Amino acid sequence: MISVVIVSYNVRDILRQCLQTLFERSKDVAMEVFVVDNASADASAEMVREEFPQVRLLANSRNLGFAAANNQAFALAEGEYVLLLNPDAFVHAGALQKAQNFMEQTPECGICGGRVLDPSGNLMPSARRFPGFFSRLFTLSGLSSRYPESSLFNRHDFGGFAHDRIMEVDWVPGTFTLFRKKLLDDLHGFDERFFIYYEETDLCRRAKKAGWKVFFIPDAEVEHIGGASSKTREDQQFNEAAAQIGLFSLRSACLYYYKYGGVPGVVANMGLMIMWNLVRITLNRFRNRPDSQAKVAGSWNAIRMMHQALRDTHYGRISPPTPW
Repeated sequence: MISVVIVSYNVRDILRQCLQTLFERSKDVAMEVFVVDNASADASAEMVREEFPQVRLLANSRNLGFAAANNQAFALAEGEYVLLLNPDAFVHAGALQKAQNFMEQTPECGICGGRVLDPSGNLMPSARRFPGFFSRLFTLSGLSSRYPESSLFNRHDFGGFAHDRIMEVDWVPGTFTLFRKKLLDDLHGFDERFFIYYEETDLCRRAKKAGWKVFFIPDAEVEHIGGASSKTREDQQFNEAAAQIGLFSLRSACLYYYKYGGVPGVVANMGLMIMWNLVRITLNRFRNRPDSQAKVAGSWNAIRMMHQALRDTHYGRISPPTPW
């Protein structure tokens, strides 16, 4: 049996579509479904309670964060496998069964992720390497987006990989991820210091250290809108992709780099981002373009957020009190 876990925050209508699609396209799969609602203000919990009585609803009185909310359901899950599914993700027919079949045929696999598509059917990042200094440099410089097929400049997203075959990877996005329940039990689920972002990267890294393998499989597909819950936070600023809350992502980055590289890891990676923005400020001040001042202001704002993230986390040593 598969235990499906969906964490919801202010996405009632999208969540409804997610659940409808899940039940319609996975009729032949033995599954139990959990929705963990993180104190939504849009009656998401009430909708689930009234329209999907077969779902096990956990309605939190405050926002515990993505990692902690998933752990609540992980502790109650009875399936041999646990599927992490975003509320703005819509599974394709056969996706759950194909992922489960792969796990059963590949005992060394502890985590697998499917092929993630945007609403237009375009491939989204679905197989990734662990983040590091050079991947950050190539992303900041724009080389990874300018040369997406390059195995060097877009190494982080396996540039040049057609996503048409099974491949062992470092980590897979939490949009649609199947775990062995034994792995989650042994590793105690997500590290709850990550309120949101980097938690799946961290768990995949711990899984590989424990001897498990992580795979991308192309025939399990899911459509993903991206950032639906985060975009309801009108009090926060977003990164350039408009899908992640900037400050929250930077806080989690500090926590991640400290966990795996100590203070030097935090200083190297955050310092690179600060220096890059200082270079952009200098260059734009000498350019006579209509958008130069806006770019300068944007870079200063980014630097201020980085400094705040460093202060908030004490250079990655602590996680700020929840909710963020």
